[in-house]
Amino acid sequence: MDTRPAQSQDHQPGSETRMRPAPRYQPRFAGSGRLAGKVAVITGGDSGIGRAVAVLFAREGADVAILYLEETEDATRTMESVQAEGAECIAIAGDVGDVVFCHEAIGAIVEQFGHIDILVNNAAEQHPRDDITEIHPEQLERTFRTNVFGYFYMTQATLPHMRAGASIVNTTSVTAYRGSPTLLDYSATRGAIVAFTRSLAGSLVERDIRVNGVAPGPIWTPLIPASFDEERVRTFGKGVPMGRPGEPNEVAPSHLFLACEDSSYMTGQILHPNGGEMVGG
Repeated sequence: MDTRPAQSQDHQPGSETRMRPAPRYQPRFAGSGRLAGKVAVITGGDSGIGRAVAVLFAREGADVAILYLEETEDATRTMESVQAEGAECIAIAGDVGDVVFCHEAIGAIVEQFGHIDILVNNAAEQHPRDDITEIHPEQLERTFRTNVFGYFYMTQATLPHMRAGASIVNTTSVTAYRGSPTLLDYSATRGAIVAFTRSLAGSLVERDIRVNGVAPGPIWTPLIPASFDEERVRTFGKGVPMGRPGEPNEVAPSHLFLACEDSSYMTGQILHPNGGEMVGG
């Protein structure tokens, strides 16, 4: 049985407006003010999981800054959805793999909002290859620069503006735990993020800044049709116990839980919204 209509896109990170069916990102429940007065920064916030997190955080009372690469149409729709929740939102285009951009973006966000309470490192890219010899140095460097260096750069830029009680949430992946034969470099970056999360949590615990992560399984985001051919998209998510891909709004509540005081006794931990795959850690 097909889980999604056959489709593909020829450019990463992909456009949400071109996906059929559109990913579900709207929050499913009423807000309760769990992030009232907070300011959240979300990388890759224009679409997919990042969009769902941005809108959910807004519903819970946070003002939001989203960083995105170049998908201005998607970013505009996310901004409109955040603003419809009664929150302020700014969107900044640029490459999180560029350390200068990260510091400039955070400077603009602090100028706008005055402080930062939550950082969600979420931007990522992936490039399937059947054999490790097909992964050229340029691809390897690019994947690590976005998926790992970007997390370091954003954290370094943001920390000086964070106070006690702040929270960092890193998006990793189920591939960090079970691997992926066709996503070797991507899986390696996701494993690095798990180690980064645990190490940073220990580093910041005395500053009362919590660091946790979310490791989604197969989620219906623009990265999927932008990464795989039509046949792979058609059966995407079929192999997990639940037999389907997840929706972004099924992942975002994990980010919310880790960002707010509901998880006040958790740091260095990873949550697993993955459709039932049993993984360690």
